[in-house]
Amino acid sequence: MTQVIESLDAISAEYDAAFVDLWGCVHDGIRAWPAAVAALERYRAGGGHVVLVSNAPRPRAEVELQIARLGVPEGAWDAIATSGDAARLALYHGAVGRRVHFIGEERDHSFFHPLAIDSDPMEIEIVPMTEAEGLVVTGPADPHADPSAHEGELLYAKTKGWKLLCANPDIVVDRGESREWCAGAIARLYDEMGGESLYFGKPHPPIYDLARRRLHDATGVEPERILCIGDGPDTDIAGALGEGLDAIFVTGGLARDETATGPAPGGQPDPAKVERLLADRQLSAPYAIGYLR
Repeated sequence: MTQVIESLDAISAEYDAAFVDLWGCVHDGIRAWPAAVAALERYRAGGGHVVLVSNAPRPRAEVELQIARLGVPEGAWDAIATSGDAARLALYHGAVGRRVHFIGEERDHSFFHPLAIDSDPMEIEIVPMTEAEGLVVTGPADPHADPSAHEGELLYAKTKGWKLLCANPDIVVDRGESREWCAGAIARLYDEMGGESLYFGKPHPPIYDLARRRLHDATGVEPERILCIGDGPDTDIAGALGEGLDAIFVTGGLARDETATGPAPGGQPDPAKVERLLADRQLSAPYAIGYLR
C-alpha cells in the first residue's frame, strides 16, 4: 500500500541520502519549484545527502549550469549523476564502435566532449550513416516531432546489425505545459524493429552505480539507507525497485492526469488512482506525494 505523505520531512530522518530526479520533481524545464528546493535544503541541513540523478543526455557540468539558471542553488545538492555521463563512459570504452552516426539536437554535441577515464578512451568520430558502425542517440532532432521521423535511419541501422546507444531512456518530458519526446522513444522503436539498444540512465543499473560513486567522491559517505524520489513510474520507480531502494512517487509530474493530482504546490493525488497506476505497471512505491515539498 502506497502512503500519501504531506512532505519529505515526514520520512526524511529514515534515510541517509536521497537520489532525486530533476525534471518533473525539482523543475519543469523552465523554472525551479521553490517548495522542492526548500525541501532538499532542509533535508541537507538535517544531515542528509542529495544526489541529483538525471536522465539528461549531457555531462554533469552542463546540467549544473542549467539548473543554476533555472533557480536550483548549490545548497540543495551534494552531487550530480547524469545518464549522459554513464552513457559517455560506455561510448569511450567502445560500446557501439569508433565511427558513429549521431541522432539528436545540435546542442547535444557536448555529449562527445572529451571524457577523462581511467583507461585510454577510444577516439570517437561522428560520421554519415554510410560510414558508421553504430548509433548514438541523445534524442530526436526535433523533440516535438514524432520519433517515427527517424524510422528510415533505424531501419538502415537494423539491417547493418548496429547497436544503438541511448543517452536518455526517458520517453517524454514536460517542458512547462509542452510535452517533448526523448531518446528513449527512439530506442524503444529500434527495439520494436528488432534492433539492440543499450541503456544507461534510469531505470538501468549503470546510473545508480555512478550516483553512489559521485556521492562518495563529494562527501566521503557510502550510505546504506537511500531514498529515490521521482515522477517517472517506468524510470524512477522501476529503477528504485530494481536497486532494492524505497521511493517517493511524485505524482504531479508525468502522471498528473492519471493520478488526478491537484495543482501545485500543495495538490495531492487520488490514492486509489496511484495504486491502480502502479499495479497496472507491476510496480510499487512505499510513498507518494503530489509535488516534492
